[in-house]
Amino acid sequence: MTFHFKIQIKNITHPPVWRRISVPSNFTFEDFHYIIQISFGWHNSHLYEFSPKGFGSWPQIKTKFEEDFDFGFSYGEVIEPHEIKLSDIFKNVGQKFTYIYDFGDSWEHVITLEKILSDNMLYPKIITGKSQCPPEDCGGPLGYMQMKEILEDPSDPEYEDYAEWLGLEENENWDPKYYDLEQHQKLLTEFFTKHNKSK
Repeated sequence: MTFHFKIQIKNITHPPVWRRISVPSNFTFEDFHYIIQISFGWHNSHLYEFSPKGFGSWPQIKTKFEEDFDFGFSYGEVIEPHEIKLSDIFKNVGQKFTYIYDFGDSWEHVITLEKILSDNMLYPKIITGKSQCPPEDCGGPLGYMQMKEILEDPSDPEYEDYAEWLGLEENENWDPKYYDLEQHQKLLTEFFTKHNKSK
């Protein structure tokens, strides 16, 4: 089977940031993590988890750390991402789940299962998408909103600092609406071909 998902970063508007992707239903949540990272443009440099409704909801699908249990932070089932398939969780069209990336900035992604198809595919595919991914470590949705406002005003005293941090050339603008679907699909295909993720 093939799952069609819409994945949207929560609390980002003007413009919203989302992707529609097709994924083989027998892929693991570890695979799904890499799909989300590549299709959005994240750098895979922070911790992540999947859960029904975000922090404090169970089961949590994430890398297990002994200290989580030693100090009593875990109160429900924790599953390693490579040990569970998408088809173990996703059963019905319209079902939602949450992916959180970077527990400091807390980028919450709302995952919605839009279609279940009977065809079998080997590799994931980005169907369509909207808007650039926020830069890593920009302070979460509020920090990103502030960054966009500053970059819209070259007279802002913080403009040069942000432009330099983002590596913008002189007179180059940060376009939050830009998304290169073809390039991200190429990266996605290369990743799963290289790692032999065909099922």
